[in-house]
Amino acid sequence: MESGSGIPRTEDLFDLDQTDHASLFGSLDQVWEVIPRISDYLLANLRPGQLGQAHGQAVIEGDVFIGEGTLIEAGALVHGPVWIGRNCRIGHGATLRSNVIIGDGCVVGHAAELKNAVLFNGCDVPHFNYVGDSVLGYRVHLGAGVMLSNYRLIRGNVNVHLASGPVDSGLAKFGALIGDRTEIGCNSVLNPGAIIGRDCVLYPNVTFTGVLPARRLVKNRSELAVVEKLEMVE
Repeated sequence: MESGSGIPRTEDLFDLDQTDHASLFGSLDQVWEVIPRISDYLLANLRPGQLGQAHGQAVIEGDVFIGEGTLIEAGALVHGPVWIGRNCRIGHGATLRSNVIIGDGCVVGHAAELKNAVLFNGCDVPHFNYVGDSVLGYRVHLGAGVMLSNYRLIRGNVNVHLASGPVDSGLAKFGALIGDRTEIGCNSVLNPGAIIGRDCVLYPNVTFTGVLPARRLVKNRSELAVVEKLEMVE
């Protein structure tokens, strides 16, 4: 159940059995407080190691752990601290830009960029995505071109928009928290501070702000206007 404030708790969004980093989420007053913890967690716990396979043209810098069965494709950039789990694929042109934790069986594909983010097991971030200052739960899937905006156009702390009004997160950068098994359609944008519940579906081209309860479907109601093409008169 959500807290009385309408703000989801960690257990409302994420199955902590689906990450090797459950301790990162301990004793949070608000679930978004995990975001500024990521760097300190990696500093205390990351031990660099290479148990997977990296193609020669991949660039790996700083403190990086790569789990068994994971493939880093040519042209990928991994700039530590980064912790990558087992049996993942980091695709050509992908960028992992500091303070990133990736679970087992994840895909981070072509031209996807991650920074200061946590992915639970089984996530797909397959192509042309931006994931910054965010947490993606178990088996979250982002369609091509999905962007998780993490910084306000008008500068200041990011607000979490509830039905009762905005709540100051205290964070200048805060992307999205996306609950387990949620699907985000192609070219959708989640505005800063978005919180999406478990088992939701957002249709392509949706722009979403606020908090979405679990098991919801969000459709974009804009309609196409189709008219007869007239001949150009010279």
